[in-house]
Amino acid sequence: MFLKINGELKYLWRAVDTDGNVLDILVTGRRDKAAARRFFRKLLQGTGSVPRVVVTDELRSYGAALREVMPSVEHRSHKGLNNRAENSHQPTRQRERTRRGFRSVGSAQRFLGAFSSISPHFRPRRHLLTAPDYRAEMTVRFTTWRRLTTGAGLPTAA
Repeated sequence: MFLKINGELKYLWRAVDTDGNVLDILVTGRRDKAAARRFFRKLLQGTGSVPRVVVTDELRSYGAALREVMPSVEHRSHKGLNNRAENSHQPTRQRERTRRGFRSVGSAQRFLGAFSSISPHFRPRRHLLTAPDYRAEMTVRFTTWRRLTTGAGLPTAA
């Protein structure tokens, strides 16, 4: 996915797990081997584990970087295999339109990193829930959010 930041084209690298949860995000100016290598190293540091399989689109820089950073990992590259990652961009696009774009690479990186962590909390997999279960789940999630953001129930410093 790409973003325009102050008129410049930037690329959004995104790692998504099998459940559609965003693991990591990186905003760069290029889609070359060095950027892919930096993204995969950042991903390994953030998750602390090595994946069994990595699915990407057909960009050649992914394969070159994976051979260096994670040589034992199976790499699958095909046009339709990475649909989960492609669909995870939709909330980002909606938020980008709401904010009328991003002003800098740093602000985009900070915002998207936080947004991708918080957003799934308010987007349960509705197609797997009945309407009463969905309402109950959302009540629990909003209660948890309010408790955490207002500081209620958190231990205080003595």
